[in-house]
Amino acid sequence: MQKSARFGTDFMPVSFSFSVGFNNIASGVDCSFQEVSGIEQTMDVEDVQSGGENRFVYKLPKGIRQGKLVLKRGTADMRSPLMRWCKSTLGGGLAQPITPMDVSVYLLDEVGDKIRGWTFSAAYPIQWGVDEFNSTKNSMVIETMELAYLNCIREL
Repeated sequence: MQKSARFGTDFMPVSFSFSVGFNNIASGVDCSFQEVSGIEQTMDVEDVQSGGENRFVYKLPKGIRQGKLVLKRGTADMRSPLMRWCKSTLGGGLAQPITPMDVSVYLLDEVGDKIRGWTFSAAYPIQWGVDEFNSTKNSMVIETMELAYLNCIREL
């Protein structure tokens, strides 16, 4: 449990208080998201039977696999720096070099101070999409961006 910065009491962090930033986009510009997911790492293992003792199977580590960082927000127009980055990466047909960016995600306390953080280095978009249009629903159109990255560095 963390101590509250304002009141000195114990509190549990809430999932709705977070911030996202990109190293090549000005702070606060184009960085409001409804949802962030995919902050995960998994160790791949290989099953190896014990020589001469077939009752035992050892699980030996092979490597670490990382999820895709998934960002969701209300649809932005094409003037958005983030949308231009996605379009140049995904719409270029690999004719242009991919420009990776570092992406930082921070969990915030009740006064907006950072209490946990993750930086995804050399991230780049691998998928972009817009939710369905539906004439019987009264909801905001959400766009989803999936990013691959080199590694995740935990901060704080």
